[in-house]
Amino acid sequence: MDGPTWEYEGYHPAEERLRESLCTLGNGCFATRGALPECTADDVHYPGTYAAGCYNRLTSEIAGRRVENEDMVNLPNWLPLRFRPAGGDWLTPDTTPVAEHHQMLVLDPGLLERRTRYPLGADASLLVRQERLVHLADPHLAALRTEFTADGATVDLEVEAALDGGVTNSGVTRYRELDGRHLSHVTVGTAAPGTVWLRCRTRTSDIGFGLAARLTAAAAVTHANEAHRAVQRLVLRLPPGRRVTVDKTVALHTSRDPAISDPLRAAVDRVGAAPGFEALRETHRSAWEQLWRRTALDVPGEAGSILRLHLFHVLQTLSPHTADLDVGVPARGLHGEAYRGHVFWDELFVLPYLDLHLPEVSRALLRYRHRRLDAACRAARDLGRCGALYPWQSGSDGREETQQVHLNPRSGRWLPDHSRLQHHVGSAVAYNIWRYCEATGDSEFRHGEGAEMFLQIARFWGRSANWDDHLGRYRIRGVVGPDEYHDAYPGADRPGLDDNAYTNVTAAWVLTRARELLDGMPEPRRRELTEHIGLDADEPARWTEVSRGLHVPVHDGVISQFDGYGDLAELDWDGYRARYHDIRRLDRILEAEGDTVNRYKASKQADVLMLGYLFSPPELRGLLQQLGHHLDERGWLATVDHYLHRTTHGSTLSGLVHGWILARARRADAWSFVQEALRGDIADLQGGTTGEGIHLGAMAGTLDLVQRGLTGLETRGHGLCLDPVPLPELSSYGFAIRYHGHWGVRLRLRSGLLEIAVPESDQSPIDISLRDRVIPVGPGETARLVLPD
Repeated sequence: MDGPTWEYEGYHPAEERLRESLCTLGNGCFATRGALPECTADDVHYPGTYAAGCYNRLTSEIAGRRVENEDMVNLPNWLPLRFRPAGGDWLTPDTTPVAEHHQMLVLDPGLLERRTRYPLGADASLLVRQERLVHLADPHLAALRTEFTADGATVDLEVEAALDGGVTNSGVTRYRELDGRHLSHVTVGTAAPGTVWLRCRTRTSDIGFGLAARLTAAAAVTHANEAHRAVQRLVLRLPPGRRVTVDKTVALHTSRDPAISDPLRAAVDRVGAAPGFEALRETHRSAWEQLWRRTALDVPGEAGSILRLHLFHVLQTLSPHTADLDVGVPARGLHGEAYRGHVFWDELFVLPYLDLHLPEVSRALLRYRHRRLDAACRAARDLGRCGALYPWQSGSDGREETQQVHLNPRSGRWLPDHSRLQHHVGSAVAYNIWRYCEATGDSEFRHGEGAEMFLQIARFWGRSANWDDHLGRYRIRGVVGPDEYHDAYPGADRPGLDDNAYTNVTAAWVLTRARELLDGMPEPRRRELTEHIGLDADEPARWTEVSRGLHVPVHDGVISQFDGYGDLAELDWDGYRARYHDIRRLDRILEAEGDTVNRYKASKQADVLMLGYLFSPPELRGLLQQLGHHLDERGWLATVDHYLHRTTHGSTLSGLVHGWILARARRADAWSFVQEALRGDIADLQGGTTGEGIHLGAMAGTLDLVQRGLTGLETRGHGLCLDPVPLPELSSYGFAIRYHGHWGVRLRLRSGLLEIAVPESDQSPIDISLRDRVIPVGPGETARLVLPD
C-alpha cells in the first residue's frame, strides 16, 4: 500500500483469488472482481460480476435430501479480452511465464491498473497495460482500456473480446455440489459495427439481463458470435516501440432497473451513446472526488491507508445509487459468492457509519427491511407469536434463506445448520432504526415505516418471553446467540439455548424504546398505527413488564452467555493450539474429531461482549440495572476477561468488537485487536475466505471504530455527545459528518484537543456535550475543547 494506491508485484497464482476480491470495482449497482481479462474461471481465477439484489433460487440433491438455496447470481462476464501472436497460443500468466507483472488499485479515482510483460522469444516481448473502471457517475457503464506495445520485433497480434454468458456460480469450493447454473435463454447478436450484445434470464426468478459491448481500435473489428458468447476479433500490427490501444466499453441493465422498458434495448442504447474512455474516466473521477469528500476519514499512516481501502469497498457496495434500489447489506459485498450474497445482521456494523455520511442510503437499506415486514410477521405467526421475526439470512423476498445443512471441509460431512435460531437479528434492525433516526432527525421515518417495524419487533419479543415461577423472571428459550459455536445443550435432542444474555438484554432495550416511541408519537399517528398492526391495548404494559423482568444468567460473578453456560467444560486451549495452531474454526476441528464445541466454554466471536459494542457504559449499566443487575466497572472487566480468554475469533467481526471494548475497558490491549480488524481481509486472516468476498461488516466497523468508538460519539435529538478515549496508535484523526440537516460538521482530535467546526447554514446551533460540559456551536463557528485526562 502507498497512500491512495494498493499495489501487487509479481504473479503468484495462490494469491489471485485474494487479489481479485480486494481489486473489485463497483458502483453500488454492480461490481466486477479484479480478475485478469485474458483468464477464465478455473482453480486460480474467478472473474465474477454481481448486480445488487439479483438473486435466483435452485434446488440441489445434497446428502440424500433436496436442498433449496437462493444465490446472488454471477452475471455474464463482460471482461474477456485475450490476445496472441498470429498463429500462436493465447497468452496468460498461467501458460506463459511473465517477465514482469504489476497490479495497482488506485482508490481516489476508482481505477484498476495492470502492467504485464510477456516474453515472445528471441529477445522480443509484449507489454500489456490496462486500465479498468466501473463507472460511478453512470451506474450502468464499465470500461476497459488495453494498450499493447511490442519490443524487439514487429508483432502481428490477434485480439479477441467477448461477452460470456456461459458462466455459473462456482466461486466457493464448498458450494460446488450445489446447482450453480442460474442463467438461461442466453442469446447473442450484433447491434452495429463494433458493437455486440448478450441477453439472458435467471432460471426461476426470471430477472432479465442485457449487456452491450463496444470495441474501439485502429483496426477493423469482425464479429464471430458463438453459443453463449458474443465475440469480436481484430488483428493489430505492432511495430517495435509503438503503443496501440483497444477500448472496450460495456453497458449492463437488468429488468429490475427503473425507467426502462427492455434491459437489452437500454444497454444497446447506453453503450452507443457512451463517450470515449478519456471522457468516461474524467466523469468517473469527478464522481469519486465528490463521494470521498462526503465520507472520508483523515487518519495518518498505515491505519489510514487500510481504512481508506475499507471505505472504498463499502462505497462500491453501498453507494448513493443504492438509495434507488431494493437491496440490503450483503455480508460479503458485491465481491464474491460466499454466504450466497445473503443479508445477515451485518447492517448493525455498517449503517452507523452511513447514517452520518450517506443517510439516504441508510434509509433505503432500512426500507429493504420494511418491504419484507409482512414476511417477518408471517414467520412470527408460524411460531405461534405475533409481531415480526426477521430471518437470519435474507435475500430477495424476505423468507428465511439460511441453509438447512452446511459442509465441514475438515470432515467432509454435511451437518444440520441451526443458525436460523438467531432471532436477535430483529433487535439489530430495531437498533439501526433508532440510531438512524437519532442521527438524522427523520421524524417522518421514525413515526412511519420505522415505527411500524420497531413496534412489530417489540411485539415479537413481548410474546417470546414466558414467565418462570421458579426463577421469578421472564425467559426466552430455544434461541442461538451471536456465538454460532453453541446451538444446543450437550446431548440435547433439539437445537436452541435458553436465555442468551445478548438476546435478552437487546430484547429489553427494544421493548423499552418501543414504549418510548409509542408514547412520544403524535396521537393521530399512534391511533392509526396501532389500528393498522392490531396492537392489543395490554401489549405496551407487557413490554414494560418484560423489559424489567427478563432473566440474565450469571456465573462466577460474570454474565453468562446463556443459562447453563457455567456448567460447560473448560477446553484444553494450549493443547489444541499446539496441535492445530490456527483454531479460529474450532467447531470444525472438534466435529472432525467426533466431538462438539457445545460441550465447552469456547466462543467463535463476541457474544456477551457485543453488549459493550452496542451500548455506551452508562447505557449498558442502566439496562442491566433495569433487569435487576448491578454491574460496576470491576464486574464488567471480569466479564471481558472471562470471554477474552475463551474466544477463537472465528469471525472477522470479533476482533473489531474486542478492540472497540478494550479501547475503553483496558486500553493497553486494544491495539492488537484493532490491528486484527484492520488486517482481517488484506492479510486474509481467516485463511482463504477473503477470496470468496470481502467482509463488509468488519470493514465498515473499522471506520465506525474511529468515528464513534474512539470519540465516544453519540447522536441525540438535542446534539452530539462525545467521550473520547486516547489510543496512542490512533491519536490523531478527523472526519466530517451530516447531522440533523448540517452538512460537513468537522471533528478533529489531536494532542488532547478536540476541534469541532460547523459550516455556515441556516440551521440551529449544535449542542456539543463533552462529559460534564455542554457547548453550543453555531453555523460558521469552530470550538476547540481541551480533553480531560
